[in-house]
Amino acid sequence: MKTFKIIDCWVSVVLITFFTTMALINGTAFTINNQVFYGYFAVGGWQVISMIVHAVNGWFTNRRTGARYIYHWIVVIALVTFPAGSFFILLFTAPFMAVGYTALCCRETWYIMHRPLSLLK
Repeated sequence: MKTFKIIDCWVSVVLITFFTTMALINGTAFTINNQVFYGYFAVGGWQVISMIVHAVNGWFTNRRTGARYIYHWIVVIALVTFPAGSFFILLFTAPFMAVGYTALCCRETWYIMHRPLSLLK
């Protein structure tokens, strides 16, 4: 689990940084180019795979009031309502959701997973 969590966090950070840089280099701030959509699907696809792995293995999803549990339900609802028009809502909220999910993963990796060792000292 620890290896997957570290890889998950770094892949998300690298994907977000790469596609943000490419979108800024290849277009202006007010035009949406293909790099933005490639980034949406690459980062979103990686994070959906990560969420599925977390849900199947039960990592950090056992608390019904936890941030990951709530985030999973928000994404499930967004993906189910995607054909009904949530595409336009996700167009603007997806970058914030991606950064939030990356922050959640990094917090779990570097703070929560190291906590038991700090309690032994």
